[in-house]
Amino acid sequence: MHEELFAAVYAGADDALVRLVRAGAADVAGAVDGEGQSVLYAAAVSDRPGAVRLLLAAGADPRRACGPDGGDLPLCGAASGGHTEVVRALLAAGAEPDAREAYGFTAVAWAAVQGFAGTLEALVEGGADPDLPGPGGERPLVLAARRGSVAAVRVLLRHGAGVRDPGGREAALAEARHWLGRDVERELRQGLLSAYGEGFEAVVRRSVAGGAETVAVELVRDGVVVAGRAAGTGHAAVATVLERELGVPVGYEELARRALSCGDPARDDWREAVRAMVALPAEETFQVAVVWCGAADESRRTLGLDVVAELDPAAVSPRALAVVREVAAGLPPGGGSAREAAAVVRALGRHRAGARDVAAYARHPDAAVRRVVAGASPLAAEPGLATLVALAHDRSASVRRAAVAALAGTGAAEPRARDALAAGLDDEDALVAAEAAAGLAASGDERAVAALARLLAQADPDDPARAKARDAVALLPRDARRLTLERIPPRREA
Repeated sequence: MHEELFAAVYAGADDALVRLVRAGAADVAGAVDGEGQSVLYAAAVSDRPGAVRLLLAAGADPRRACGPDGGDLPLCGAASGGHTEVVRALLAAGAEPDAREAYGFTAVAWAAVQGFAGTLEALVEGGADPDLPGPGGERPLVLAARRGSVAAVRVLLRHGAGVRDPGGREAALAEARHWLGRDVERELRQGLLSAYGEGFEAVVRRSVAGGAETVAVELVRDGVVVAGRAAGTGHAAVATVLERELGVPVGYEELARRALSCGDPARDDWREAVRAMVALPAEETFQVAVVWCGAADESRRTLGLDVVAELDPAAVSPRALAVVREVAAGLPPGGGSAREAAAVVRALGRHRAGARDVAAYARHPDAAVRRVVAGASPLAAEPGLATLVALAHDRSASVRRAAVAALAGTGAAEPRARDALAAGLDDEDALVAAEAAAGLAASGDERAVAALARLLAQADPDDPARAKARDAVALLPRDARRLTLERIPPRREA
C-alpha cells in the first residue's frame, strides 16, 4: 500500500489519501519509498499541506529523518521549497524548529539561502533561532544578504537577528556590498562551470515578483538538467536597509546610483533607495529632488518625482505640487513614458492635486499608469468619481480591480458608485467581481448576496477571489442569508 500512499500524495489526491488512512491498510508512520524517503517528507517537499495534515493526524512523526543517508527532515524539505503552509503544519505538530539535517542545514538556513521571507517568518514565529549558524558557520542574515533578498533580510532584522551577535549585521552588510555592481548571472554561471566543468549548455531564467528579480542558471547536457543555482539581484536594496539599520551614512548620489542602476521603480533597489532619501532631512531631500526633476535624463526625473511623492506634504506642499505640475507640462502628448507618468500621478495624489490633474492620465496607453490613476486619492470623491467609474470598465483587468477597490473604499455612498460596483459583479475576472461584491456588502446593498453565493460556490478553494468573498460575507447583517453564505463549501478540485 506504500505505492498508493505516495501516488496519492504526488497527485494531490487528498480524498484518496483519506480513504487509504481510514481503511487502515497503510502504514503512515513507516511508509518509505525505494530511496528511504518517508511519505511525510514527500508531502512536505511537494507542497501538499492537506496531505501533510492528514499524515500527521494519522501518526506520521514530524521529527523523523529519512532519505538515503537518513539525514533529510520534513521541516527542512518544506523550508527549502518555501512551502510556508506546510512549515506551519509541521511546527504545530511538534517539529523541532532548529533541528539540523545533513551537511548542517537548518530550516532557517534553507529559507534564508533561498530568500523565502514568508517561510522565515513562520519558522521564527514557531520558535526557530534567527541567528543559529548554518553550514560553514554563516548566520542566516549573511545567507539572506548573499541571496539578495531584502524581504528575507527584513524578516530576520524584525526578529532581532544580529542583536546578540557582535558584528553579525556588519557581516551581512559587507556581504551585500560585495555583490554591488556584480553580474549575478555571470557569477552563477562561472560558479557552476567551475564546479562541474565545461561541455554544458547554460540555460538562464529570470523572473520578477514582489519587487524582486530572481536569476536561475542551469547546466544542461543532452536535454537533462545536471545542476543549477539561483540568486536574487536585490543586493543594493539589502545594503541600503542594513546601512539604515546600522546608522551608516550614505549620500544622495550613491543612493541615486543604486536606484538608477536598477532602472525600475517597482523594484526593491529603487524603492529602498527612495525610502532612504526620504529618511534624510526633508528640506535638503526636497531640494535635491527638485534638481533631479529638472534633469534631461528621464530616469533621473522619474527618481526625483518618486522622492517628491514620498515626502511629507506638511513639509513641502504646495511647493512640491508646483514642481510636479512643471514636469507634467513638459511631458509629450499622451503623458510620456509609463514610469514617468506613473511617478507624476503618484506625486500629484500625494500632494493634494485636484481630480482634474490626475484624471488627465486616465487614458494613458499603459495599463500600469491607469492602475496608479485608479488608486489616486483625489478620485475618491467628487468630481473624481466619474473617472473611477470609467476605469471600472477598463479593458485591463488589473485596472478594473484597482478602480473597483477604490470605489468600494469610498463606502459606495454615491448611487452611481454603487451602480458601477453592481456592474462589476458579472466581471469575467473573479477578483473584480469579489471586490465589487465586498463594496456593495459594506454599503448594505442586497445585490452583493447573489454574487457572493456564486463566488463562494464556483471559485477555486485557493483563489484570492474566494478569500475576498468570504471576508465580504462578514460585512453583511447577521441574518439567515449570511448564515447560508457562511455554510457554502469550497468547490472541490477535479
